[in-house]
Parts: sequence; structure tokens; C-alpha cells
Amino acid sequence: MHTEQISNEIRETNLSYLMLAQHMIRTDREQALYRLGLSEEVADAIERLTTGQIMRIAATNMLMCRFRFDDQLVWSLLGGKSGRSNEVSGVHAAILMAGSPAMSAAAA
Repeated sequence: MHTEQISNEIRETNLSYLMLAQHMIRTDREQALYRLGLSEEVADAIERLTTGQIMRIAATNMLMCRFRFDDQLVWSLLGGKSGRSNEVSGVHAAILMAGSPAMSAAAA
């Protein structure tokens, strides 16, 4: 892949993520905090963004979203390599991820 193509894909991902996050926060804040792994402070900041601000932030070449977990067990559960049913694996992964702290405003 060319550097320009990667930058374009990062911008598209940022725009999609920020728009989705803002919509989720405005629609069901509690679920958004849980599903996105955001702190209250970060959610407040995203909720207040104007369309122009979202466009400017999305235009950066730095990915705004990140993986919430780095635990191999969670990846194994989500990938179906645990030997359990997909439903049980998904529930187990959700329980493990729920125990992970939300991203702090300083880490955002």
C-alpha cells in the first residue's frame, strides 16, 4: 500500500469512528461509554464537537480509535479459538473487557 492510500484510509476511519461515537454518545450515553471504552471526560469532548471540528480531527494522519485490549485470551475468545461456542466465548470476552478500565482523558 502506498503511504497516501494509508493516510486516506486513516482519515476515513477517523471520520467514521468520530461520527459513530458522537451518535452513540447522544443516543445512549451509558452504552456508548461501555462499548467504546471511553471515560466521561472523553465522551463529553466528543459530544461537543462540531461538524467542522470532526472533519479537522479526522483529517489527521493519526488513528483516533484504538484496540481496547491487548489480552491474548480476549483475542482467542473473540476469534473462536477457545474451544467454546461463539455465544459463550462472546459473553466471556465481554466480561473480561468490562473489567478493563475506560480510557482516561489524559490518555485520549
